[in-house]
Amino acid sequence: MIGNDWDEILKDEYSKPYFEELLNFVNSEYDKRICYPAKENIFRALRLTPYKDVKVVILGQDPYHGENEANGLCFSVCKGVKCPPSLLNIFKELYNDLGIKRTNTELDDWAKQGILMLNTIMSVEKDTPLSHKNKGWEIFTDEIIKKIAAKDEKVIFVLWGSYARTKRELIGNHYVIESVHPSPLSASRGFFGSKPFSKINAILENENKSKIEW
Repeated sequence: MIGNDWDEILKDEYSKPYFEELLNFVNSEYDKRICYPAKENIFRALRLTPYKDVKVVILGQDPYHGENEANGLCFSVCKGVKCPPSLLNIFKELYNDLGIKRTNTELDDWAKQGILMLNTIMSVEKDTPLSHKNKGWEIFTDEIIKKIAAKDEKVIFVLWGSYARTKRELIGNHYVIESVHPSPLSASRGFFGSKPFSKINAILENENKSKIEW
């Protein structure tokens, strides 16, 4: 399914009835309608960040639903696509926090450094946000969060917005960095100035782990 150690970690989920029903639903929707991300990229976040390498988790809700935006990583969009407002605000805060001017909207480099960029709902119909809600994705991704929370080494969970913060009860005794969502609707109420990037690197340094090159 994934092609790395996640397959062993999640093998029990693969055999459960809800997961079979979820895959049947997803396959049917992709056959009948335009859905995102591309089917081969649905599990891309897990492919780019193996379980053994996860040191930070950034949680999103569901993929971007505009044409050619979603690429399987939360908040990330394909090169050449206009930067969505939330990602633009993330880059603004990155600059305000660390003085880094980032223009590359593909966040693969973050994922390859151990940041799991996880949407808790992993697919969506074009132009229809939350269209694949309550179909089984949340059960699956809650299990992913629980598996990470079961790690002996401490992981940093980044919870932006009220939806992401509902997952806190799954996290246990790990580091949590949280604020309002970077959306233009809320960013000025506590996302700007929250300095998540320097906080992540300070924790990683304290844990004797390599810092993220943002």
